[in-house]
Amino acid sequence: MRGRQRVKTAVVDLVEPTEVVPAARTATAPPAPPVDVDPLYGVALLKTAFELKRRPEGSVDDVLSGVLARLRIDEDEFRAFLAQQGGLLAALGQKR
Repeated sequence: MRGRQRVKTAVVDLVEPTEVVPAARTATAPPAPPVDVDPLYGVALLKTAFELKRRPEGSVDDVLSGVLARLRIDEDEFRAFLAQQGGLLAALGQKR
C-alpha cells in the first residue's frame, strides 16, 4: 500500500440463530430390538469400503464376507446390525 491508502473493510451483520423445531415423526414399524454392537463393526465397514474402492469388480457380499472372516466377526450378527442401522449396506454399494 502506498502513502495514506486505507485497507478496505467489510461490515458483517450478525444474525441471531432461529430455533429449529424438529418435525414430528410418523408412526411406522416398531424399531428392531437392539443388537450388541461390537467395536469392530465400524472397522469392518471401513475395510469393506476400502476393498470395494480397490476392487470395484468384486461384489459387495463377497467383499463383506471376506472382511468379516478376516476380522473373525459373526456374519449373521453383523448383518443384523446393518439391518438395524437402516441402509448402511446400500450405502456401501449394494444398489450398484
